[in-house]
Amino acid sequence: MIKDFFEKGNFEDTGFGYTMSLISGKYKMVILYCLMDFGVVRYNELKRYIKKISDKTLSASLKELETDQLIVRKVYPQIPPKVEYTLSPRGQSLMNILEQLCVWGKKNRLPNTGSHRAQHTA
Repeated sequence: MIKDFFEKGNFEDTGFGYTMSLISGKYKMVILYCLMDFGVVRYNELKRYIKKISDKTLSASLKELETDQLIVRKVYPQIPPKVEYTLSPRGQSLMNILEQLCVWGKKNRLPNTGSHRAQHTA
């Protein structure tokens, strides 16, 4: 894997770089994780689950995830409009990786720290 980086000379051309480009951003992994846990989720439900996300950020993240074919957006023709989001098969294939990140975090969290940044800013 690291060999790819040195051979290609461009991080973005590696499999790791590509994967990170799909899930980078403050909330994309959180959105994917919500969809994994809850299955079918509507926009306002996502907003409630991810308490501090703005409408603009949530909308942009959902559009990017849909464009990258990690989620499926289903619109029902009714008034008011009903929109539901689910993981696509491609997005589901990413869930093992996200789950492993969670496992690693549980096993390797430093004591008395809420996050890595909190440790370095104190």
